[in-house]
Amino acid sequence: MDAVLARMAERHSCRAFDGNAIDPDEVDAIIQDGLAAPSSCNQQNWHFVVIGDPALKRRAAAIAGGNPHFLDCAVIIYLCFQKGWTHDKFSIVQSVAGACDHMILSAHLRGYESIWNAGIGDTAEIARMLGIPPIIEVQGALCLGYAKPDAPAIKPPRRALESVRSWNCFARPASSIYPVQPCSRYPYFAISNARNPFAVWDPKVWGWERLADFRGYSVWNKSPLAGVHRRADDGPSMEAEVADLPALAPGQHLLELMPWGGTYSVMLRRRYGPEVHLHLAELSPHNHTFIMERLRQEGSAVANLHCELMSEGRLPCADGTIDVAFLPRVLEQVPEPWRLLDEVARVLRSGGLVLVSARNLWSWHGYAYVRVRSRAQVRNAGPVRPLPAVAVRRALQRRFQLTQEFGLVNAGKAGVRRIDGVARYVAPLFVAHAIKT
Repeated sequence: MDAVLARMAERHSCRAFDGNAIDPDEVDAIIQDGLAAPSSCNQQNWHFVVIGDPALKRRAAAIAGGNPHFLDCAVIIYLCFQKGWTHDKFSIVQSVAGACDHMILSAHLRGYESIWNAGIGDTAEIARMLGIPPIIEVQGALCLGYAKPDAPAIKPPRRALESVRSWNCFARPASSIYPVQPCSRYPYFAISNARNPFAVWDPKVWGWERLADFRGYSVWNKSPLAGVHRRADDGPSMEAEVADLPALAPGQHLLELMPWGGTYSVMLRRRYGPEVHLHLAELSPHNHTFIMERLRQEGSAVANLHCELMSEGRLPCADGTIDVAFLPRVLEQVPEPWRLLDEVARVLRSGGLVLVSARNLWSWHGYAYVRVRSRAQVRNAGPVRPLPAVAVRRALQRRFQLTQEFGLVNAGKAGVRRIDGVARYVAPLFVAHAIKT
């Protein structure tokens, strides 16, 4: 029994399948195991639509808009239930979830990989594709298949038992209870990803501990695969930020703050190679584990990488040891942005450079944030509050000598456009270089 339990505990989600098929009889056996799950009132109002046809999988991936593993898994099993029955306490939803979990464990014990997906796109479009009648609801999808040989065989971190279990009364660490707007009640159906009236987007309210907890766990939402955590429309400006960094000699030290998913880290490693020391300063050791695996997946060397763990925004680096500090879109994500700049000033050597970029509150991006984005659910990278470009400029002037400043705006197919003059203070992304004197 212990061996079986240990084997079950090893299960992890796979987002990199090798494209090979699974015998249909095996798929049916896995679903049959799912049917052994408990069902509310034993009504078993669930249904499972299996698709293995490549054309249908391509359509499914297009509808999902962000699940490339739909293309390469052996089958997609859409998890459905009949509407109109006992919806109290989401009993039907819980029943389907139980069946899905049984299938996941069955697949794992049989030697297959799997991933459960809640983000599957427009369920009405899925229903039209598969001829699912209106009385049947599509709840999610389960992908089964064989992992690619180089797929990350790494299980995301789990919280300690004592932090999620309490006896006889509720007790949970404050750092893992994320802030919401004060309210007497929180109606479930008033909250969605696109609109959450209770969301708190101010990092100051979150504080360092909650921010560390949130970013440390939610970073795993896409697994440490190559190319994740980068929106297509952000790519050109990210590349421009990295290109603006100075040349560095072997043995010099570059500090990247708050790398989260490691997208900039990969770009920095490609530019400078392993001869330059790259310091990754994050709030949770889970982020470092993720980024190290991400770099391996990208084919980047991990020599001369230093995982620096910040506590309450304080850098563990010694005074005057860093040649260049890189803060890409960081200040607007932390509870105390100006104190973080004090820390950067402390660890920079005399003559060292700091490059800062910040999402500008006084821009169309800031307007969209206030009117649209900040009314949605907080993203997995954590809360963000754009800063006025002039406030960032003043903060840098108090601590460093400014050498250049400009704005960046994505210009679609034309790439990224640099904005100089007064207009830089209303550009979506404000960029500044400064030297420690």
